Amino acid sequence: MLFVAGQVGWDVQGRMVEGFVAQFRQALENVRAVLDAAGVPVANVGRVTVYVTDKQAYIAGSREIGQAWRAVLGRHFPAMSLVQVADLLEEGATVEIEVTAVLTAGPG
Repeated sequence: MLFVAGQVGWDVQGRMVEGFVAQFRQALENVRAVLDAAGVPVANVGRVTVYVTDKQAYIAGSREIGQAWRAVLGRHFPAMSLVQVADLLEEGATVEIEVTAVLTAGPG
């Protein structure tokens, strides 16, 4: 199993990107980078938990979020939970995404 800790919308320079959908996409790209570094295909992701500070922003951006999802993770849609929280640890973060993936397929 690979447990990817919560990824936020930091770019490669460590700066938080602006905007809810942009943070969602960047967090997905950060998750993808961890999966790629571990050699784990997206298809092996079994669970995703998305923490947001504003579920209305998620709902309002759902079309663009879906486009970002497909662009970064393709058409693999594992079990997902969305949790609204009061705040996130990282200053300015509005989205945090964590995933659990299987490293190898089991028997048969």
